[in-house]
Amino acid sequence: MSADLFAPAVCMGAVMHERTRPVHNRFIYPLATLRIPLSRLDGLRVPLLGVDRPGLFSLQSRDHGARNGAPLLPWIRDLLARHGLVEADGEVVLQTMPRMFGFLFNPVSFWFCHDRQGGLRAVLAEVSNTFGEHHNYLVAHPDHRPITAGDELTACKVFHVSPFFPVRGEYRFRFARQGGVVSTAIDYWEGGHCQLATRLSGREQPLSGRALLAWLGRLPLMSFGVVARIHWQALR
Repeated sequence: MSADLFAPAVCMGAVMHERTRPVHNRFIYPLATLRIPLSRLDGLRVPLLGVDRPGLFSLQSRDHGARNGAPLLPWIRDLLARHGLVEADGEVVLQTMPRMFGFLFNPVSFWFCHDRQGGLRAVLAEVSNTFGEHHNYLVAHPDHRPITAGDELTACKVFHVSPFFPVRGEYRFRFARQGGVVSTAIDYWEGGHCQLATRLSGREQPLSGRALLAWLGRLPLMSFGVVARIHWQALR
């Protein structure tokens, strides 16, 4: 298995939301995320990026997992074991927005859990709302077979994230990573209809100080903008 398969990366792309009810609304905004293999997190040294320390960009263990600053890889290994996902014994890649200037609001982070051959076996969607609450949705095939592009995985909605939708129904997830493009589709279904469609996509590039500078030039206030856009779209 090539080591480059899990090289730390920046994903530059966009997020699309299309709400069909109660009022149709569709919008697309630029988005950037980091993709970090957790086995390399402790030794990660990149200009402008701090890991569990201050930085223009920073990744803090307290923002994920148990949210107490504990190491992330043992936490996700324990979670997978408790759900019987012994096949997911390889690299775990965290795709997330980092803190910028110390500030963070991250609606969702994804933990991509692979087997030792590089096959994707499970994904943890770590969801946050604007009230500072969090919930984790762990999705995998019932028989734990590898997840491939186009496979649909479901999770019952049990967490409040939007004033428009009740805490019922289900999420339908699809994941793909092909040709350096990472994409995630999340459809919220309730009452026999797709109420909200979300698409996140981005092209990977090697994580470096130069890539982070380019990010800063294009999206200097991204974390602040996420909060502002959530409230703006809620009013429309």
